Amino acid sequence: MTPGQRLRQIANLLNGSTLLGLLLAACARTTVNSGPRGLLIAGRYRWPVPFAAAFTVGNVILFRAGPESARANPVLLGHEERHSTQYAWCLGLPFLPLYFIAAGWSLWRTGNPGSANVFERHAGLEAGGYPLPGTSPHTHRRTGVTAPERYEA
Repeated sequence: MTPGQRLRQIANLLNGSTLLGLLLAACARTTVNSGPRGLLIAGRYRWPVPFAAAFTVGNVILFRAGPESARANPVLLGHEERHSTQYAWCLGLPFLPLYFIAAGWSLWRTGNPGSANVFERHAGLEAGGYPLPGTSPHTHRRTGVTAPERYEA
């Protein structure tokens, strides 16, 4: 791990967001495995909310697919890793209301929760399965995204 990745890992432990992610993973009865760059991969997440192929809480990335599929999708994994860094920058749990405000703004402006969401834009819209600004949600390219009908969260 780089010093920045180690710092992110420590920050997300101290701010409680990784612990919340682990609690959520345990409640959802996922399998948690070590991932790259200090991340934890919780595979086979089955709860209906959020409606996403993957989402991040601290350094825990919850995937609907199994851990082997998650590791095989570096584009989506990189997108989720950027959200992990955003948790650290937002000092942990304040990320959640900030993210939901940004998603609501995006939904109101564009009809989807990601295209005008500052967090999704900085994490990479295409990598998260969101339409690029000025494109239809049904015509944009999806490079490496495993669940084409689901937005990442």
